[in-house]
Amino acid sequence: MDFQLNDVQRMMVESARQVGERFGLEYWREHDAKKAFPKEFWLAVCEAGLGGAALPEAYGGSGLGMFELSLIVDTLASTGGGSTVGQLFMINPIFGGVSISRFGSEKMKQEVLPKIISGEINCSMALTEPDAGTNTLELKTFARAEGDGWRLSGRKVWITGVASAQKMLVIARTKKLADSKSRTDGLTMFMIDVEREGLTHTPIDKLGTCTLDSSSVFFDDVRVEPDELIGTLHGGWRELLDVLNTERIVTTSGLVGSGSLAIRLAVEYANDRKVFGDRSISSYQGIQFPLAQGYAEIQAARLLNHKAATNFDQNLPYGSEANAAKLLAAQACSTVTEKAMQAMGGMGYAKEFHLERLWRDCRLFRFAPVSEEMVLNFIANHDLGMPRSY
Repeated sequence: MDFQLNDVQRMMVESARQVGERFGLEYWREHDAKKAFPKEFWLAVCEAGLGGAALPEAYGGSGLGMFELSLIVDTLASTGGGSTVGQLFMINPIFGGVSISRFGSEKMKQEVLPKIISGEINCSMALTEPDAGTNTLELKTFARAEGDGWRLSGRKVWITGVASAQKMLVIARTKKLADSKSRTDGLTMFMIDVEREGLTHTPIDKLGTCTLDSSSVFFDDVRVEPDELIGTLHGGWRELLDVLNTERIVTTSGLVGSGSLAIRLAVEYANDRKVFGDRSISSYQGIQFPLAQGYAEIQAARLLNHKAATNFDQNLPYGSEANAAKLLAAQACSTVTEKAMQAMGGMGYAKEFHLERLWRDCRLFRFAPVSEEMVLNFIANHDLGMPRSY
């Protein structure tokens, strides 16, 4: 395995660093306080060609891979945005870009992908339901056939970025469970307009990730056109997994970038802070060891995520690596951010020093987009060959 970046990859990282530093910590603090979508940041990312890095050149992307995308997200997160940067890439290049580029029709690729890559269109994905949660196969949102299209009814919850989105990837049943050959049979993906008769959404007030709204979404007999089908009618389960596992990669990239940022902020503060004499507090092992431990864990999660992304790019199995990397990154980022706050004492609790935002944001990813308990279930079952426990 070659750990050296090539010239193109170094250029992408440098471009991401420049974009990220142009906005910086104060930009994110202000947008967090206003609960405002970081529109200017995302447009700058797209104008620099970073949003479409892993999407096909034929539609305006760079034709690179998930590895390059992981480097970009990591760098942007580490310059100020923190873990929520991963969500921006999740909803747009992944939910919108990957689903369409891998499973969409040629017409949809030509019409929608360039607008996602340019930042003209933002996306969201409506998957989670109040009575299903992680158990996707129990979802009840149903699209009944009507003429050459469908009518969609149901409810989704904790859907990210709806208020700023023009397109929504919706996962629904198109066969009743009683008529299906298996629980995985009868799931279908659609890409529909957010502004559509019968589709409504209400915001959920929440602790963190405030620059991206979370909403409950209601479908009341929403018309779905035939050309809005993504992938295989009734056969969308395996296709959905491809979208979800790439979601893990950008989530992890945002977390390791955020963890690196938390460490940097704590080290800078500790180097400047002097108490009980002329020695900076960074000279004490009680400050050093927790941050050093966190650094080691962040590095390990980053490397495993790079393997997942590389496997994806080489058409090798990558689900195990993607899930394990997300588990480690979420735990490491959460722990090291809290340790960074502790190193800064009371100032770690102050909004002007930014760590409290990173702490609030990263806590989400201990249970989203997949909980650590479900990742452990996956590892035990798929990687260790142990019996399914649920």
